[in-house]
Amino acid sequence: MLSKRLVSTAAICLLLGAGTAACGDDKDKSADKAAAPATTAAAAATPTATPTPTPTVAKLDTDKLTAQEIEKQAKDALANAASLKVAGTMSTEDGAMTIQLAMDRQGQCQGKMGMPGMGSYEIISDGKQYFIKPDAQFWKTFGGPKGEAVAELFKGRYLTGFQDDPKMKSLSELCNLSVASKEMLTDDSSGTPAKGSAGTINGIKTFSLKETDDKGEESLLHVATEGKFYPVRLEKKGGKDAGQIDFTDFDKPFTVQLPSPDNVIDYTKFQDKLKSA
Repeated sequence: MLSKRLVSTAAICLLLGAGTAACGDDKDKSADKAAAPATTAAAAATPTATPTPTPTVAKLDTDKLTAQEIEKQAKDALANAASLKVAGTMSTEDGAMTIQLAMDRQGQCQGKMGMPGMGSYEIISDGKQYFIKPDAQFWKTFGGPKGEAVAELFKGRYLTGFQDDPKMKSLSELCNLSVASKEMLTDDSSGTPAKGSAGTINGIKTFSLKETDDKGEESLLHVATEGKFYPVRLEKKGGKDAGQIDFTDFDKPFTVQLPSPDNVIDYTKFQDKLKSA
């Protein structure tokens, strides 16, 4: 249940795309005024309004549903989320991959991703324009013999205009929740989930599903049991792939802050500069 594709695919496509040596309101106020009680005897005699019933909160029936049905509830909820944030760390043979990213279905995203020993990069998109800013370590790692010069040349700069490059497709897909959500709960193993136990994560009541691979290593998917049955946490315990990803801020709108034009370089010009670095 714990997939590394969300982080690793985006990082790898960035390396390939870089082409470095190493890679080759007022209405409401008016309504309030209109509804204000008049200071007359008639108004005072007006009957008290009937209280609005409290909405019934949906609850996940973990006793009746099978593990597969609970997993499907989580996938369906995720598939219909308007926005969310993901944050966490996943292990690899070389170290830990990290991700901190907010995204929505309009293609907006903002966050940071990192690869072990290779550096990290920021990514920003308003759904139309895409910007990435690798750190110095990233450029030094993948700049080959020109690593130091490349890192200095593009220090603090954002790249844009790369979304039409087929090799960079995964970065733009990463920003679109409609696409990325399909990868988040992708099963990298052939195991079958089993029921776990009830718990609380980040203040949310949850129920876990567990899955054990052929190496005896366990993965857990924690699903919210009230309201919308969103995945709350994915984790892999032990082994080379140990890690944890938390899902928060479901359906909360956010606004991205695009970088200043003075701090941006076009992808085509970037490639030309790279050759002459």
